[in-house]
Amino acid sequence: MIPGLLIMIVSECATLARIEPFYSWNTPICWTGFILFADSVVYRACARSRLRSEPFEFALLALFSIPLWLVFEGYNLLLRNWYYTGLPQNFWLRMFGYAWSYSTIWPAIFEGADLVWVWTGPRPRNPVGRTGSAHVSYPAFPVLLTGAAMLALPFVVSRAAAQYLAAPVWLGFILLLDPINRWLGGPSLADDLNLTADFLLSGLLCGVLWEFWNYWAGAKWHYAVPIMKNVKIFEMPLPGYLGFPPFALECFTMFVFVRLMFRKHAS
Repeated sequence: MIPGLLIMIVSECATLARIEPFYSWNTPICWTGFILFADSVVYRACARSRLRSEPFEFALLALFSIPLWLVFEGYNLLLRNWYYTGLPQNFWLRMFGYAWSYSTIWPAIFEGADLVWVWTGPRPRNPVGRTGSAHVSYPAFPVLLTGAAMLALPFVVSRAAAQYLAAPVWLGFILLLDPINRWLGGPSLADDLNLTADFLLSGLLCGVLWEFWNYWAGAKWHYAVPIMKNVKIFEMPLPGYLGFPPFALECFTMFVFVRLMFRKHAS
C-alpha cells in the first residue's frame, strides 16, 4: 500500500514543480501508483486481489486495455471531443507513452471497483470472483439492437453533429455487449447489481483522478466538447463527468466480451 501511495504523491508533487520525467509522464506514473495502492488495500482486506491472486488475468486486463481504448480513440476521430498536447516528439517514445497510459485504464477501473467494494463494507460476493447478488431481467434483443444503433449513430450523421454524440458512445457498448456476455455464459451487469454499483462509483472516482492528475501535467489532454465548454472542473466541462460512471460499465462489458472470445479461441 505504501509504495503505491508514495508513487502518486511524489509524481504529483514533482509535476507541480515541473520536475522531469514526472511532469511529462505524470498520468501513467500516477495510475501505476493507484493500481498498486488499490490492489494492496484490497489484498489486506480480504487476502485476495487481482494483481496478487490472478496475475495472468491482470496481465490480460492490462494488455487488452490498449486496443480497447483505441476503440474510443477511433470514435474520437469522428467526435473530435479531445486532443493531446506536450507529447514526446520522438515517435517510439510517444508510442511507449501511449501504450503505458492506455494499459492502465482498464486495470484502474477494475481495481477501483474492488477498492469501492472494500470501502463500502462486506456484501455477498468476492471482489475477484464476482459471484451473484440482486439482479434484473431485460429484453436482450431490443437492448442489443439499441446499443448497436447508438454506436452506429456517429457514422451516419454530419461531422458537426457527431461532436454532440459522446453519450451514445459512452452507453452503446453496455447495451450491445451485456446481453451477448450473458448469452455466452459470462458475467453480466444485470446479474449482479452490487457489482454494477461498484463499477459506477469506480468510474466516478477514476474520472476525478484522471482529470486531477492531467490538469497540471506537461503531456496532457484537452477537451473540445461543445456543451458547457466554459464550465469546467480541471480540463473537463462539467457535464463530461456524467460519462465516467457509464464508461466504467463499458470497461466491464468490453473486457468480459474480449475475455470470453479469448477463452473460446484458446480452447
